[in-house]
Amino acid sequence: MRTHFTLALTVCAVAALSGPPAAGQASSGGAYTLTPTTYGMQLKTPDGRVVFEYMTKKPPMAEVPLTSPSVACFHPVLTPSGERVTAIAPDDHPHHRGIYLAWHDAEFRTPITPGKMGPYAPPFGWGITTADFWGWGEYAPRENRVIHTNGITLASGTASQAQIEIENAWMAGKRKMLDETTVTRVSERDGAYVLDFTFTLAPVVDYVLHKQSFSGFNFQGRKDGESYFTNTAGTVQLPNPHYSVPELNWPPAPWYGYVVKVPNGKLVGAAVIDHPSNPPSTWHNSRVLWMVNPVIASLGPMTIRAGSPLTLRYRVVVHDGPTPTAVVEKLAAEFRVAK
Repeated sequence: MRTHFTLALTVCAVAALSGPPAAGQASSGGAYTLTPTTYGMQLKTPDGRVVFEYMTKKPPMAEVPLTSPSVACFHPVLTPSGERVTAIAPDDHPHHRGIYLAWHDAEFRTPITPGKMGPYAPPFGWGITTADFWGWGEYAPRENRVIHTNGITLASGTASQAQIEIENAWMAGKRKMLDETTVTRVSERDGAYVLDFTFTLAPVVDYVLHKQSFSGFNFQGRKDGESYFTNTAGTVQLPNPHYSVPELNWPPAPWYGYVVKVPNGKLVGAAVIDHPSNPPSTWHNSRVLWMVNPVIASLGPMTIRAGSPLTLRYRVVVHDGPTPTAVVEKLAAEFRVAK
């Protein structure tokens, strides 16, 4: 399948005579830009700082040992000072990748009419296609289950914000099983990047997510330094969850944060904010996984019906230093009342 990219480019204005603006300030007359890179597209602020890349093409294994057949992720994601906060293909979980959305234990159900059974034939049946787009491959096959990016566009880019629109097709072999539309709004506020994600998932047949302790929307953090998780009360002291026991996930909460001390000694991190319009979630935030993962299928199985798309919304606050709790609280309160 050939991937086509639509690119809306904006032209940055000449820098002001006083020099480049400080981090967190918009460039006078400039705008966010989206430009091609080797493996995808790169978003920059009006003053030329990289916010993230969206990867659409897998690098060679010798360069990035990603075992997931899909890439389709935001990586690297950087802080306003330019420090990377995400990881791809960590050595212990080489199928994980930046910020992404996928499930590992799921199936597509195609209605069929059983034949050749005579007068006692059942009234209907299911043609079942199991699929692991997360990339683990333990509960369902990951082979030939690939999220293809068909288009990525800078829908709007101003001095204060950008909106990126992404079209993905979830393929099982040559058959498209689901259309994904992702809208990402980006701004810089209170010294942090604010990334608002709206995912619209439209399966061509019913898509059943089995009960599972992890997968769905995921922020995969760096693991090359001491790290800890946070919430509104400070550092989280809950025990780690376990992949085989959904009941051990952390409880529902408006947000959880992750902070890591990178090798140069700086603290960087991100907070993931859930939206109340999403299905109820518990969180698979494990200190041995270095990720922030609200799980909509942890409380029981879910079915996304053909013809009834599911919309999921998350806000990610990417910051330098320890979790700016007051800022995250303000941004969470704002986001959670937004329609």
